[in-house]
Amino acid sequence: MRLVNPSPYMFFCDINGFQVVGSSPEALVRLSDDKASLRPIAGTRPRGKDAAEDLSHEQSLLADEKEIAEHVMLVDLARNDLGRVAKHSTIEVEPYQSIEHYSHVMHIVSGVQGILEEDKDAFDLFAAAFPAGTLVGAPKVRAMELIDEIEPNLRGIYGGTVGYFAKNGDMDQAIAIRTIVFSDGKYCFQAGAGIVADSVP
Repeated sequence: MRLVNPSPYMFFCDINGFQVVGSSPEALVRLSDDKASLRPIAGTRPRGKDAAEDLSHEQSLLADEKEIAEHVMLVDLARNDLGRVAKHSTIEVEPYQSIEHYSHVMHIVSGVQGILEEDKDAFDLFAAAFPAGTLVGAPKVRAMELIDEIEPNLRGIYGGTVGYFAKNGDMDQAIAIRTIVFSDGKYCFQAGAGIVADSVP
């Protein structure tokens, strides 16, 4: 995966007879010295063959009303999640709707940051942010109910997180996407896509 799909979060876990390997571009939530950050990614286009085609795909992505509407909704959801545990006056969105390039695709990415309330810690922050809005939608509770009713297979680790809680109170959790599970001689992977009002089945 490092060769074909390098990403900011590369991981391998060997747990009780099964192995998980992943290459995720997306952080669910980070905490460093009381500064919390969420980083919603929503909106995708393939990479171009050259810089000119990359630019064309970027422009197409940022001009796509459906993609932008979904991204804005997820940024608002991240702000709301962070607002449950951070000082409201410190919450800001930076960057907003920037384009990040990966080996095969490009994404619209925003950052939502804020300073944690004094009586909150990494576990409170994780509870406020999980599950990722980018993986379940909004409103979260109703979206999760629909996922439970409609999806034929359990997600397992897909859409969960891989990361750490540090002794000093810091935390970094990646969303488990672009992930493969090895068990009993079999490989298992899952894929998903955002569904919004303008989606075409």
